[in-house]
Amino acid sequence: MAPMVHGLEAEYSGKIKFSYLDADDPNTDEFQSALGFQYQPEFYLLDADGNVIGKLIGFASEDEFRNLFNQQLQ
Repeated sequence: MAPMVHGLEAEYSGKIKFSYLDADDPNTDEFQSALGFQYQPEFYLLDADGNVIGKLIGFASEDEFRNLFNQQLQ
């Protein structure tokens, strides 16, 4: 999935900021808990205040990402 996600990151550059969280890093446990992380992979779309406004769990298609992004960019 990484190549697809990185391609979307390039496509939406300047519109959506992509950040990556290492779920195996114990230093991220508190943030994972705050997000409600349960399964890898999980993808979260956060607003400017850090509120979760979208979430995809497990394998997600490029179309699912685009739909989620475009919904929020309208």
